Amino acid sequence: MAHPGFFQRQASARRNTSVLVLLFLTAVVLITLAVSLVGYFVTRSESSALVFHDWLLSRHGLLTAATVVTLIGVTSLIRWVDLAGGGERVAKMVGARPIDPDTRDQDERRLRNVVEEMAIASGVPVPELFVMDQETGINAFVAGYTPGEAVMVVTHGTLTQLSRDELQGVVGHEFSHIFNGDMRLNVRLIALLAGILMIGQIGGFLMRMSFYGRHRSMRSSGDNRGQAAIGVIGIALLLIGYVGVFFGRLIQAAVSRQRELLADASSVQFTRNPEGIAGALFKIGLKGGYLDTTSHASDMNHMCFGESARMKFASLLASHPPIEQRINQIQPGMLARLRSRLRDTQPGADLRAATSSQAPAQASGFADLGAEVVAPLRRTSTSPLASSNEAASFPATSKLSERVGTTSPQGEAFATRLLGRLPATFRSLLYTRAGAIQLCYAMVIAEVSREEQHRMLAMIPEHPVLGGQPDLLEKLIPALKSIGEEVRFPALELAMPALRKLDPEEREGLIINVQKLVAADNRMSLFELALTSFLSRHLGASAGQVTPVRHRKYRPVMPAVQKLLSLFARAGTKSASDAESLYREAMAGFDNTKGQDQAVLEKVTMRQLQEALTTLNGLSPLLKPAIIDACGHCITHDGHIDVREYELMRLVADQIDCPMPPLTA
Repeated sequence: MAHPGFFQRQASARRNTSVLVLLFLTAVVLITLAVSLVGYFVTRSESSALVFHDWLLSRHGLLTAATVVTLIGVTSLIRWVDLAGGGERVAKMVGARPIDPDTRDQDERRLRNVVEEMAIASGVPVPELFVMDQETGINAFVAGYTPGEAVMVVTHGTLTQLSRDELQGVVGHEFSHIFNGDMRLNVRLIALLAGILMIGQIGGFLMRMSFYGRHRSMRSSGDNRGQAAIGVIGIALLLIGYVGVFFGRLIQAAVSRQRELLADASSVQFTRNPEGIAGALFKIGLKGGYLDTTSHASDMNHMCFGESARMKFASLLASHPPIEQRINQIQPGMLARLRSRLRDTQPGADLRAATSSQAPAQASGFADLGAEVVAPLRRTSTSPLASSNEAASFPATSKLSERVGTTSPQGEAFATRLLGRLPATFRSLLYTRAGAIQLCYAMVIAEVSREEQHRMLAMIPEHPVLGGQPDLLEKLIPALKSIGEEVRFPALELAMPALRKLDPEEREGLIINVQKLVAADNRMSLFELALTSFLSRHLGASAGQVTPVRHRKYRPVMPAVQKLLSLFARAGTKSASDAESLYREAMAGFDNTKGQDQAVLEKVTMRQLQEALTTLNGLSPLLKPAIIDACGHCITHDGHIDVREYELMRLVADQIDCPMPPLTA
């Protein structure tokens, strides 16, 4: 059976969107009824009194209800449009500062190293990093609509008060939200809450207007009943606003609590170190994680690593389970060990304040995730494939879908070794726009002669940003050759934060230039296809857009499956008969594959492959594991994965939104 974590949580995140809409509509109905009740008492008269349900159907009642619904809807729509900028817009909304990729600050460099290691080990582009300089509490969140344009925001307290292991635990927690599709739901929830809370904000405005208006009128013409009426209406709307606040917090808690426990468990799985995230949670209990310098702390509560806003009835409305429960579910007895370590250095009152005095929660099934004993690594290669730069030994029975959205000790070791062996100049160039652009060019022309390189670069129009820069290419190409072709994807992932800083016209120009270089020799390798597809996917006009589910059965996409597996079967074998046999084995896992449908295609063009992948990305998340496993069966049937097969697998995984870590054995 395919690994349930990534794919089932992806499907759950999509279902949660429907639940969110239902809760939002319920809140809108109740708020509308409450405001209508205020309107009922304001507009009815003694001579023409109507019961409430009859008044609702009158002209006054319908107008009141329509006004409330329109106000809530328009407010949510405005915020929805405002947040269309994705994660970067959310970061700016809370006043976060982008971290310079080449920063000299030790704490910021430590964060970047941890994030880059996690990104390479899990096979996703490196998120752009932001810091909230004025926030001393310990907190963090990720925002965005897709993993390719995600941003990670941390507080200054997170950078300065956590150890590296604790910081790694927090980063692992946030990466879980990236993998599982939680970010998109979180951003949408901000927009929906804005509409629900608007009525209370209007009530507060009317109260202030009434107060200042009465103050001026008392000095000039005495009592004014109109001002008093406005004040009464303002108070009523303010009270109704608290109903909106209650439902807003209830919605946050409903969609967030269980996801936080799952993200904690995923962090332990990613880092293989339960004490990292547990220590970070314990320090939040000691020192707090509230966001005190932004007015959006309450709006962001469901997005953050810990509670970001103080509230009453926290046991009911908190977006996160209690700290004590979260630590105990990570590993039983962990809280007692953490308290014991600090007993000699922290006052007893502080230790008691770190968590509540509730009885320890029952250990969940996640506790054993941190108890795995990882054998010492014997390999030292920087290849993402295995111990050699040629091919990876790989268990034929292993399913690649089980690796999607996860990390492994081998993948983490690979990421650490890779970052440690990258030449300093090469790595620094990846953090700049100019260097990241030239990296894309260098990957295409690195293997041809110098004369051919000059001829190909001459095809690129002169441009201050996008034009070829020989001085930078002279630094990048030798490094690419010395490190090995297997690290091209990780290097590209490291360069993504810089590439995302290009404006839309520059992004389009970069994609066109790379396509020109690829077409220069009238043929396209698998890596060149992967590169152009990767850039189009993450920098093209549709970057950041979520692909909707179009197919919930395999039958409509079987022609695309046939093309994909025909290519994989031929890539994984050396003879036509072996390809035919392997193709039939791979297709056997799908329904409706009769004899004539199982004939392997003799040729699959790159355009056909791209069209097939676009079609397959419209599958339900729960159907994608079979696609990954069928492709994996083709490239691992002989127990080895070569570079060509690895690049093909990475291409497929990227195009159907399945983050694929390095295929280490």
